[in-house]
This record gives sequence, structure tokens and C-alpha cells, in this order.
Amino acid sequence: MRLFREPLVTVIARPQFVEPEHLAVQWREPGSDGERLAEFAGRLCYMSQRNPANRTTAEYLTNILKQGHGSVFEHAVYVLLIEGVSRSLTHELVRHRAGFGYSQLSQRYVDESDAAFVVPPAIQGDEVAEAAWLAQVESAQTSYVAAVDHLMTRYAWVEDKIHRRKLAREAARSVLPNGTETKIVVSGNIRAWRTMLELRLGEGAEREIRRLAVTVLETLRRETPRFFADFELYTAEDGEQAGRVSYHKI
Repeated sequence: MRLFREPLVTVIARPQFVEPEHLAVQWREPGSDGERLAEFAGRLCYMSQRNPANRTTAEYLTNILKQGHGSVFEHAVYVLLIEGVSRSLTHELVRHRAGFGYSQLSQRYVDESDAAFVVPPAIQGDEVAEAAWLAQVESAQTSYVAAVDHLMTRYAWVEDKIHRRKLAREAARSVLPNGTETKIVVSGNIRAWRTMLELRLGEGAEREIRRLAVTVLETLRRETPRFFADFELYTAEDGEQAGRVSYHKI
């Protein structure tokens, strides 16, 4: 049985900024396409492409954060493939609606006979708790396989084999726990990602989704550091990493 203890996050799409020649900006430093896109949008509002204040991209975006003009951040969209997380986590994640799009693995169509599971952070390292948890998920997976086999026989009269499998799997999935591993593609603009991270990095956030938020922050900061320069990671009292931000919910 495959077990996950940490989330996996992969960038699968990022902005491409195509600067119009007739409105070129006098840049003062290199920047990611997403950062330049946001800066260009902000400068367009005031036709300040000549950069009269002689600001670098980092300085310009920091000023945007201070002023709370986060609407220009909505133009920069980053798409992440998230794996190694539980369906319990994604039930929480998809509550973030504005600025996000989601496409998640379907248990109606995908065979979960060899599903992976996510070990809850709260029990990791506790041999007794992990053993009890593992016995439960193994039992659930065995029940799932048995249910699919039985239902495939029950629905043998359904000629379309694909539809027959769907009928079996959509019923059998009810025995699988929330800890079943899933995969989800998440698109979000920078304003949305910042809000999600501010909320889910907090010490009050559930520990698995907090771990995901830490990984997302580290991933996006490698991609486009100036958008997240005001986030700080630290070790919380529970021993897990948590985060805080200087400029709130822009």
C-alpha cells in the first residue's frame, strides 16, 4: 500500500507577458512574467510606463501591497498540480472560490483498488496510532475491492462495460475514507493564492492543509518571489511550520 506523508506540488502553467512596444515600461530590474504583468497593469492605470519614481519591480509591487491595490495581482495566474493530499484536505481547499479553478480526480471513473492514502500529520511517528490507522484503511480498501467485484456481477446486464464499471465504482467508493489520496489541478491568480495562504498558513489551520500551504508558498516563491516577499515561515508550538504575512488580504 502506498502512503503519503507530505504533499507534492508541481507548477504546470504560468503567465506569459507580451509587452506592447508602444507602451513599453522602463524596467529597473528583471522580473518574472507574472510580476511584470502586474506591474504593467498597475502602471497603465496612471500611464507611468516611464517609471518617474525610478522604482524596481520589487519596490513597485511592495508599494502595491502597502496600498492594498491587489486587483492588479489578479492578472497573474499560476496553475499547480497537487498530489499526495487527502480528500479531506481537498474538501477544505475547494472552499476557496474567488479567483480559483479546480479539476480533481474522479472516484466514479478511476479504479481505487490500489489507492494510496495520506497519513494524518497528527499521528505520524506514533507507532500505535499509525498501526491502528493502517489497519482501518487496509480494511476499507479490501471492502472497496470486494464491493466493486460484487457490483460488476450484479450489473452484468449492463452491456456498456465502461458504464458498468462506473456504476460499481460510484457505489463502492462510499467505503473509502477521507484519507484516500487524491490529485487536483488548481489554477489561481496571485491575489487568490495570497488570501488562501494567509488563511491556511495560520496555526489554527488543520495540519495537513497547513503543510500544503507551506509547500505552495515555497513553490510559488521560487517561481515569482516578489509577490510573496512579505510572507514569513516559522516553527509553531506544535512543531509544524506555520506562516504569517505583513500585508493582509489585499
